[in-house]
Amino acid sequence: MIDQVVTVFGASGFLGRHAVRALAKGGFGYRIRATTRNPNAAQYLTPMGQVGQIQLLRTNVLNADDIARAVRGSDAVVNLVGILNPGGSQSYRAVHVKAPEMIGKAAREAGVRTVVHVSAIGAVTESESAYARSKAEGERALRHEFPQATILRPSIVFGPEDAFFNRFAGLARFLPALPLIGGGHTKFQPVFVGDVADAIAKCVDDLATRGKTYELGGPAVYSFREILEIVLREAGRRRLLLPIPFSVAKFQAFFLQYLPGKLLTPDQVSLFRRDNVVAPDALTLGDLGITPSSLEAVLPSYIWRFRRKGQFENSAHERVSGSPAVR
Repeated sequence: MIDQVVTVFGASGFLGRHAVRALAKGGFGYRIRATTRNPNAAQYLTPMGQVGQIQLLRTNVLNADDIARAVRGSDAVVNLVGILNPGGSQSYRAVHVKAPEMIGKAAREAGVRTVVHVSAIGAVTESESAYARSKAEGERALRHEFPQATILRPSIVFGPEDAFFNRFAGLARFLPALPLIGGGHTKFQPVFVGDVADAIAKCVDDLATRGKTYELGGPAVYSFREILEIVLREAGRRRLLLPIPFSVAKFQAFFLQYLPGKLLTPDQVSLFRRDNVVAPDALTLGDLGITPSSLEAVLPSYIWRFRRKGQFENSAHERVSGSPAVR
């Protein structure tokens, strides 16, 4: 299939780099048009394939002409573009709704056979979260333009470059306590980034997946408290886990959103009000022939860097075990 072209929007992001690798390897071997706002900062993508297999293309996903140029001559299109913290022209509506709509329109007009769009579990129009509402509206806008688009809704995605597990492990290095938003009862079903990337490649390859929606989760469901306990254990840290009511968390987030890095925003607090797990009747990784990787099997491979002695710490004897507590 080396003669088939796949355009990947958001190729240089956390999920994007893994999706590019999955599409370039093994029995897929597509030619990949990797779009990014800054090709010079995405040169690490090109060695993931054979010489000339991966082409970097400067693209503004909010510009219809750029999108049309990127999809021209493509057999398949993958949209991975998304934001958690809006700012400037990068609003939820622009990135999560208008961009998928323009991508769907351009793909239809260019005669593209397959569009794979990555959304999120919890994408519902009645959500209190603007992020989740915009994800739902984006799915609808895309399918209006390209009805046979395949939609993937992952739970929280973990992997070496993730912004969730790495962030809390990093905070545990200097904070005496970590917050349990809403008491830490919210359920998550973390899914490995490599499994999501394989799902993307499978949907690009298999025409039977067109028009379907898949919810992607790992093999186990955890409460937010349990997730933080795992992170602290793997990072070798003892910290207090402090329950914070939603109302208090939203008040604190109002101020925290203005700090560098936006540690927490009110909209992120709203996301914690709904469990983030695969629906019982949803199509899943199993329907794509993919066995999900467990959090416990992968997390130690990159959280070690937050231990006091890093890779030189003897995890079998020096790692903290049991429930986290103040050191």
